[in-house]
Amino acid sequence: METIELQQQLFQHLKENLPAHISLVDELCDLLDLSADSVYRRIRGEKPITLTELRIICEKYRLSLDKLIQLQTDTVLFDAPGLSGSSPEFEDYLKGMLRQFHYFNSFSKKEMFYLCKESTIWNFFLFPEMAAFKTFFWSKTINNQEKLRNKSFSYEEFPYQECFVLGQKVLDEFNQIPCVELWNLESLQSTINQLEYYKAAGNFSTKKDFDRVLDSFQQMINHLDLQTEKGVKFLPGASELSYKAPIQFYVNEIILGSNNMVINLDGSSLTMVTYSVFHYLFTRDIRFRDKVMESFNTLLSRSTLISKTGEKDRNRFFNALRDKVHNLSR
Repeated sequence: METIELQQQLFQHLKENLPAHISLVDELCDLLDLSADSVYRRIRGEKPITLTELRIICEKYRLSLDKLIQLQTDTVLFDAPGLSGSSPEFEDYLKGMLRQFHYFNSFSKKEMFYLCKESTIWNFFLFPEMAAFKTFFWSKTINNQEKLRNKSFSYEEFPYQECFVLGQKVLDEFNQIPCVELWNLESLQSTINQLEYYKAAGNFSTKKDFDRVLDSFQQMINHLDLQTEKGVKFLPGASELSYKAPIQFYVNEIILGSNNMVINLDGSSLTMVTYSVFHYLFTRDIRFRDKVMESFNTLLSRSTLISKTGEKDRNRFFNALRDKVHNLSR
């Protein structure tokens, strides 16, 4: 392929992956410190971009050179937000997630497909007590925060109100994106194990704190059940006028998922995979997306749709989750 054609394809790719309200020319003028006329001449292929300009563009938009020149390799380029530096405070992590969802919702057409090994983080921010416990657990046990080393969980001492407010904002953004989710009976097992461990290890300050978190957990399950019954997403206490995007909720009782997520944004896609509990990688590689979606659709064809239909299967699934949580109180 000719160099000029490759250059034109590069700028076409950038244009397709920017939200509709953002001007590619204005972006590149600021990024490359060029006049609008100079940018237009590069977009039309009248003037070749320099290697320095190409490097700046690739760094800014997380582009892979082998993808740009269409090398057929098995290499996939991933972006890892937060990889540099030490683990951030969980509040900062939620702020980053909120910015990501703002970006998703800047597109006119969006949809999400989620293969669920463990419930998404934002579901745990439906109710304040569960949100506080999960924030404490992630901060103390996963991020190993020194200030929490000898602390037990107390809702009065660690309400993490700022994180709860941020989590609610993330949920409000998430609720605007139509999605297809594939769950199984183990999708809440990790959190159940965490509660069981903290109880046995004496990491709850009082029995009242444990009971409050358990009640909040049951409220979370009840809300997910209600969303699934109605086939739409909304915040607790919202009226039907506040209902947001549709959700298709599938259950597969045999296969344990892997927390893969595909997000289609107008004509582009992001594929996300998790690592180290709540961190994630994402790529725009179409081959990788197609491979993930091929597997997802195969599992979907062997799963049961329980949103807006399948009342018997829906009740059986959520009652099984409720029983698992109830057993923790024994």
